[in-house]
Amino acid sequence: MELPLYQLDAFSSRQFAGNPAAVCPLPEWLPAETMQAIAAENNLAETAFLVANGGAYGLRWFTPACEVDLCGHATLAAAYALFHYHDAPGEEIVFHSPRSGELIVRRQGDRLCLDFPARQPQRCTPDPRIMEGLGAQPLEILVSNYYLAVFESEETIASLQPSFPVLKNVNPGGIIVTAPGKEVDFVSRFFAPAFGIDEDPVTGSAHCSLTPYWSRRLGKKPLTARQISPRGGELWCEDRGDRIWIAGHVAPYLKGTIYVG
Repeated sequence: MELPLYQLDAFSSRQFAGNPAAVCPLPEWLPAETMQAIAAENNLAETAFLVANGGAYGLRWFTPACEVDLCGHATLAAAYALFHYHDAPGEEIVFHSPRSGELIVRRQGDRLCLDFPARQPQRCTPDPRIMEGLGAQPLEILVSNYYLAVFESEETIASLQPSFPVLKNVNPGGIIVTAPGKEVDFVSRFFAPAFGIDEDPVTGSAHCSLTPYWSRRLGKKPLTARQISPRGGELWCEDRGDRIWIAGHVAPYLKGTIYVG
């Protein structure tokens, strides 16, 4: 079987920055183990698989190690591929995820905008291995679907050198670190060794928690954000109550064909 495959750099207006994602449109769902094998072969943070369903699309995401509940950058990349390579009509694309429900991506000038569920971080008694793994003491730690560790400065976030073998054993498995930004409202990094990704370059789903946190703290709805991983990426976020808007650019890199026996 021959299948199209696209690789795109999400949350960046230029190649070789942002977060690379693979997008694989399918005529029908493949067995989960086959999709997992394709994602492992691609060896990117996520591969998005999508199947047309009426006027919408089913959507699932796989890291090299496992299927995940929600992925922002690969959803942004999937919408770009549909708009640019599959002539998707209109100004928005509706996806249906079996794990996260309805997700919408809209054109927003030269950006694409995710309409995602808000995930309100709550105070918690954190796993003590977080501090050990980060090698630093946060000002506070909250939790939603991921841990959220808040620090005082962008410089602290940039200087963190985590112990990934320690963080791999933390549950839930993703750790967001964040602080006020110097040129944007806030900065972050995201570590997820439990999902097979030591550091994710740019994490849309993390901003489902970051946006409501910083919106409350700064007293504003629209927010500018930067994920300061080595590749880096820019995001424009807005708190919409029970939904979050997360906008960014996409830079195309590769169009190809894969062969699945």
